[in-house]
Amino acid sequence: MKWYIKLILPALVLVVWEVAAVLMNNAYILPRVETVLAVFTTPFADLYGCGSLVENSWVSIYRVTLGFIIACVIAVPLGIILGRYPVLEQFSDSLIQILRPIPPMAWVPLSLAWFGLGLTPILFIIVIGCIFPILVNTIDGVKRVKKSWVETAKIYQANERQIITKVIVPAAGPAIWNGLRVGFGIAWMSVVAAEMMPGTVSGLGYLIMYTYNWGQVQMVIAGMIAIGIIGIAMDQFFQYVLRKKFAWEVLDK
Repeated sequence: MKWYIKLILPALVLVVWEVAAVLMNNAYILPRVETVLAVFTTPFADLYGCGSLVENSWVSIYRVTLGFIIACVIAVPLGIILGRYPVLEQFSDSLIQILRPIPPMAWVPLSLAWFGLGLTPILFIIVIGCIFPILVNTIDGVKRVKKSWVETAKIYQANERQIITKVIVPAAGPAIWNGLRVGFGIAWMSVVAAEMMPGTVSGLGYLIMYTYNWGQVQMVIAGMIAIGIIGIAMDQFFQYVLRKKFAWEVLDK
């Protein structure tokens, strides 16, 4: 698909938005497009005392990256172990299936009670949000590795560590990477929501709530658009790596 074709629908949305804003003539409900774009023309300007758009974006990126790394360190090794040893997976499956559907924001009251205010409860919400997609995809990827590959490795007298590192992990790589992609998307949504918790004084979620309280809806929408742009950029990165590093999996499909 040509790149400009992908811009047709967003352009139509902007036109409809502008027409609706003019007809409505109420900036507190729907500001005009140019007032939102004006926020992006001064990305380093302070927004009503809550910091700039760039500053708050970097804070959110830092938080989500840190929480995502913590989740990966826990979920990927655990997923490999559970996928490799069916008895352990069966033992833990009921707990995973109970916890997995719980939305990250449902943990907010407990995170505040357990960790108080500050960075820790935000990281907890991020980790609890993205750990299960990574874990489940890793388990599934390991279980889907062809048994013939493992048996062949055993014939060549490979030990368990070699089987895991040289056969299972590379073969399960695409599934694990897809889990990371999904997990990061959920982590990004979680951090923005977590930044709306009491005691938070920075980040895109905080910027949205702060400027809303001041009646600056154009800044609210600008923050939402920034969230979408960063999310798209990160998803494109994950897709790029998938195409480059796991091209054999893409071709196999």
